[in-house]
Amino acid sequence: MENFELCKLPPKQDIETKQVLRALNKASRALAELKGEAKTIPNENILINTLGLQEAKDSSAIENIVTTNDELFLANIDDTIENIATKEVQNYSKALKLGFELVRKYQLLTSTNIIKIQAELEPNKPGFRKIPGTALKNSAGDTVYTPPQHYDKIVDLMTNLEKYINDNDLHDIDPLLKMSIIHYQFESIHPFYDGNGRTGRIINILYLVQQQLLDIPVLYLSKYIIQNKSEYYKHLQSVRTSKDYESWLIWLLNGVTETSKSTIDLIQKIKSLMNEYIDKIKEAHPKIYSNDLVENLFKHPYTKIDFVMNDLQVSKPTATQYLNKLIKLGLLKKEKSWKTNYYINERLYKLFT
Repeated sequence: MENFELCKLPPKQDIETKQVLRALNKASRALAELKGEAKTIPNENILINTLGLQEAKDSSAIENIVTTNDELFLANIDDTIENIATKEVQNYSKALKLGFELVRKYQLLTSTNIIKIQAELEPNKPGFRKIPGTALKNSAGDTVYTPPQHYDKIVDLMTNLEKYINDNDLHDIDPLLKMSIIHYQFESIHPFYDGNGRTGRIINILYLVQQQLLDIPVLYLSKYIIQNKSEYYKHLQSVRTSKDYESWLIWLLNGVTETSKSTIDLIQKIKSLMNEYIDKIKEAHPKIYSNDLVENLFKHPYTKIDFVMNDLQVSKPTATQYLNKLIKLGLLKKEKSWKTNYYINERLYKLFT
């Protein structure tokens, strides 16, 4: 790899082989179905909050930053929790939401915005690399790839990548194929001291939103990557060593298909559970029922009195009364963390575990 030089985009070779187009057709259909299914959940924050947190956990786990759903949901209701891995996963969730806000507002995914996203992930190591010496190594400690070393080269390649992302005329191919090429290029530039993998996976989903293949960020490929981690790195490397775009594209497109289908199934289960909660609350306590109350229970698998007060604009005694009635109805379970009471939507929690 000593003689390898990362070229600017677009690739010079034809990447739309029959096998790639066959995989693309399946991925496009599955993604379109996911986009439609996501619209059936009335409040987009239900999916952004819950699925986004799962992506944060899985994407961080690829980098050996490991935490649990319980620790994550608990950290959202108790600011005193100081688990380092949990804090890093929370930073990922914040970075993802920031990126979504920027793309939704400007309809662009620029280098400046990518730097802002990475700064949320790594507040102590923000910005492009300026000091040479970065190398990617395998588990044995052997160098498998040396990314561009000099700041000017990194900026030049990122400027080209920014144009490739935002100029649809630069490479007239399907956005799912472009997403795969963008991910390869970004990971190969490796522009930051830390957080490149996580930033690259956030770029994937933001690009699909920018291209209007999705309305909200709900396609998260990190679980697929974790389950096939060695293949992920092997295919990235094969593009560098032998320009094998075909294998890389097919592998990632298969991931889009598989992940879309599993996410559709999860959304359908969430929707079914929401409808069950609606029916039970309406029947047992019609006076306290509201869309805001049900949505609170599904935006926050671990909720607390303050969340209910804020979402429903009710007093603390009223919020407490509502939650206690839902406990007696079997819809919530009350727990305590230090001095903070919290309320678990156990059946929703189990969908994620």
